[in-house]
Amino acid sequence: MFERPDTVTLQSPRTYLDFEKPVAELESKVAELRALEGEDSAVSISDEIKKLEQKAEQALIETYSKLSPWQKTLVARHTDRPHALDYIGALIEDFTPLAGDRYFAEDEAIVGGMGRFRGRSVMVIGNEKGSDTESRIKHNFGMAMPEGYRKAVRLMELADKFGLPVITLVDTAGAYPGIGAEERGQAEAIARSTACCLRLGVPMIAVIIGEGGSGGAVAIASANRILMLEHAIYSVISPEGAASIIWRDSAKKEEAATAMKITAQDLAGLGIIDTIITEPTGGAHRDRNRVMKAAGDAITKALVEFDGKSPDDIRKQRHDRFLKIGRSL
Repeated sequence: MFERPDTVTLQSPRTYLDFEKPVAELESKVAELRALEGEDSAVSISDEIKKLEQKAEQALIETYSKLSPWQKTLVARHTDRPHALDYIGALIEDFTPLAGDRYFAEDEAIVGGMGRFRGRSVMVIGNEKGSDTESRIKHNFGMAMPEGYRKAVRLMELADKFGLPVITLVDTAGAYPGIGAEERGQAEAIARSTACCLRLGVPMIAVIIGEGGSGGAVAIASANRILMLEHAIYSVISPEGAASIIWRDSAKKEEAATAMKITAQDLAGLGIIDTIITEPTGGAHRDRNRVMKAAGDAITKALVEFDGKSPDDIRKQRHDRFLKIGRSL
């Protein structure tokens, strides 16, 4: 079976990243001992299991306390990480999906629709990568085509018409770069989607839940508040792409990831994002329910800031937010 070069799968069904190998070995031993304990109840090895569990937990804490930007990139891309539809299922009640751009086709790389978020009627739009081979192909790995961005514009304009806050869940390596997408106006569609975000008179909250790649992410993330998971990334280009352009060598991806300042911690310091949502130790995929609840709490807090504000005030806040990025007093 083919495995990604940056992952390793041991006896446990969990998929481990390459730098997690010491943790993987310890947790695999715990699983083996638990199996032995179940087979022979006469032998008590519970103390040994507890010691190994504590050792594995400590190894996980130490590993995740010093992740490099490239390692965070791998965590952001983890195959078991919850995606947009997972968040929608956990946070949005009475979700009604809406499809099509009314021009060309339905693009399933971007999902969207109306629903209720903790008592509020909202419009939700997100990049969906898929969770297995079939769904990844169906959703084109979260890489949207022009019709996907035109659908996003349609839904944002609908939300604006009916006064619904917009929540976006960003998780894409970038817009689809195929010939057909370029022929149908990919750059123009991204630009129009970005412009639509900026002119909305309703609050817009964007959450970077995995990868925030290139203009394909900015097109649905030009929001009043940008929230970002602790181990997510947000950048103008992938580390591999940057290394290929700058050094003509994609193997320098780790150096590129560090230089590009793509982590939530770097971006918060630069004023590009507003809030970092803490992930469980070991990443969002280790406790999906906990991280989705934390994201919901952060979205609620962000939305409350705009209660009672007029459309003009909301637009002004959004414009001022982006205009001050990079300015020094």
